[in-house]
Amino acid sequence: MSGAIKLHPDWLAALRTEFDDPYMAALKTFLVAEKAAGKRIFPRGDEWFRALDLTPPDKVRVVILGQDPYHGPGQAHGLCFSVRPDVPPPPSLVNIFKELESDLGIARPRHGHLENWAQQGVLLLNSVLTVEMSKAASHQGRGWEKFTDAVIRHVAAKPEPVVFLLWGSYAQKKASFVDSIERGGRHLVLKSVHPSPLSAHGGFFGCRHFSQANAFLESRGMAAIDWALPEG
Repeated sequence: MSGAIKLHPDWLAALRTEFDDPYMAALKTFLVAEKAAGKRIFPRGDEWFRALDLTPPDKVRVVILGQDPYHGPGQAHGLCFSVRPDVPPPPSLVNIFKELESDLGIARPRHGHLENWAQQGVLLLNSVLTVEMSKAASHQGRGWEKFTDAVIRHVAAKPEPVVFLLWGSYAQKKASFVDSIERGGRHLVLKSVHPSPLSAHGGFFGCRHFSQANAFLESRGMAAIDWALPEG
C-alpha cells in the first residue's frame, strides 16, 4: 500500500510487519478494484492514515475509538468523529460537544474539525479506515480491523499511561485487551454508551470523561488536553 501511505515515520516503523503482511496486500487489491469500478471511497487516499500522521506513537496520551469513516461527501478526513471545518458537525459529534460543555464548561464550537486534539496527542482512530460513499460499513471485514488492532496493541504496550475513551460496545470490545488500572495495569479505560442520539441519554451525557482524562494525565505528571477547539 506504499502508494497511498502518508503517515508519521515512527508509525511506519512500528507497523512495518503489518504493511508487509499478505492481508494488507489483499486490502490494497480490494481498494484498487473498488476505485477502478468507479466507486467513490472516503476519505481520499492521502488521508487514510491521517490519525497516525498527526499523532505519532510517542505522543499518544488519549485514544478515542470510532468504527467507520463518515460516508457522506466531504465529511471524512481520517479522524474519527471529526469533519472538515466547513462541514456541520454530525449528531454524534454535537453530543460530544454537549458533554464537553457540561463537563468542562467549554462552549460548543461552530465547527467539528478535531485536528487540534490530534496534534495534542489524542489518537482519533477509526476501526475501519475507508468506506464507500453512502454505504455505511461497506469496507468492514476487509482487513482494516486487523491493522487497527495492531495500532491499539502498540499504544497499549507503551510504558507511559494512556487514557482510552471507549464509547459504545464496539469500541469496548475492540480494546478489551488493554491493561487497565482496574485490572492492575497502568492505563485508564473509561467506558460509556455511544454518543449517538439513539443512545447518548443512556449514559454518555454525564459521563465526564474529559475531566477524568485530564485529572488522570495530570496525576501522572503529564499535561492536560486543551479540549477547546480554536475558531477558524
